[in-house]
Amino acid sequence: MPALRRGLAVLRLLAGKAGPVAAATVARDLGLPRSTTYHLLSELVDAGFVTHLPEERRYALGLGAFELGSAYLRHDPLERLARPVLARLIARTGHTAHLGVLHGREALYLLREQPPHAGTVVTDVGVRLPAHLPASGRAILARLPVPQVRALFPNRAAFVDRTGRGPRHLPALRTLLAEERRRGWAVEDGFVTPGFASVAAPVLDHADHPIAAISTTFRHECAEQCGELWPELAAETIRAAAELSGRVGGRPMIK
Repeated sequence: MPALRRGLAVLRLLAGKAGPVAAATVARDLGLPRSTTYHLLSELVDAGFVTHLPEERRYALGLGAFELGSAYLRHDPLERLARPVLARLIARTGHTAHLGVLHGREALYLLREQPPHAGTVVTDVGVRLPAHLPASGRAILARLPVPQVRALFPNRAAFVDRTGRGPRHLPALRTLLAEERRRGWAVEDGFVTPGFASVAAPVLDHADHPIAAISTTFRHECAEQCGELWPELAAETIRAAAELSGRVGGRPMIK
């Protein structure tokens, strides 16, 4: 078992690097003896999970790792793990719940669960929305590095307007994301569809990287943005996001 854990640690390390790395780097970052590191890398190369680049004296992920990742995606594990979490969330709140991910600078909805006799909600599975508008999109953006957000929204043309509400340029988005990261949840009040609001919290992986967001959507009418934050509803949504984070092997959000 210790050898298995070390081998998995090597794979995770390689997956987190921008390119191939030297064995000495693997040994240093994982605190392993060099002889152990070379033995682990050799076994992983033989199994096809790691590729050795002899000219560069470096190692990278192999086709075996790609095949595992592809199989993971075919099984729709995130949606399967999230469905009962969303069901428990709507049982506590009585409101519609969504699971969304970031796709470029859009929020893509993978799953929607509704309570009995729920009213119509515009956002459905497969719908893509500009990520700076829905709470689910900003819950993810708020956990990303600032340069990555800037790359996604390089100019005003990247800021789509649907209802006249929401950030319209990068400084406004940065301010909003900073507030939402400090608070622990994102809020959307009519940014996407008039008469609807939502709160959202991020789902984090083992490296505290946001892989998705859970949102709760409900009817709310106000002539102007009223500044309501819905903390009690947000607490339930954060609870659901923390549960899903644990189910995918991550950690609950630390504000």
